[in-house]
Amino acid sequence: MSKEARTDVEDVEAANAALYEAVERGDLDALADVWLGDGISVVHPGWPVLNGRDEVLRSYALIMANTEYVQFFLTDVEVSVTGDTAVVTCTENILSGGPAEEDGSAGPLVGGLVVATNVFRRAEDGRWRVWAHHGSPVLVEEDEDDGAGEGGEGIDGVDGSGGIDGEGGTLL
Repeated sequence: MSKEARTDVEDVEAANAALYEAVERGDLDALADVWLGDGISVVHPGWPVLNGRDEVLRSYALIMANTEYVQFFLTDVEVSVTGDTAVVTCTENILSGGPAEEDGSAGPLVGGLVVATNVFRRAEDGRWRVWAHHGSPVLVEEDEDDGAGEGGEGIDGVDGSGGIDGEGGTLL
């Protein structure tokens, strides 16, 4: 499909995918390129609101530096475009892992669910860029027979307090 034939919805879907792909690759330059230049904000699950380009990009740099592996499987993706503003809602099904074990084997993997809202604006160059991202954790209640550990652990033994970056936060 030629660039001219793409719809705004398809362009926003591509911009949304570029956001997650940059994080998966740990590519801060690509991540910076998908965000607007100013007036941006982000809320990572368990974090306060971060405003401004420096704070937002610093938060992603910290997350990527403390996350050895991350992969997003986006579901329930809905895109709405009105004029030069677009809203994407989705569920981030996140698989992440820590550093490799001493014997060289893969480190532990954990899964998590986050519902996200990504707000895009059409920039002066015509590209859709992220204006705001808000991620909220999905709390999963497990039955006692499901193998949940003590202390109310949720999905895959993650209790929600430690996050997947090991620093008390959660990715995106």
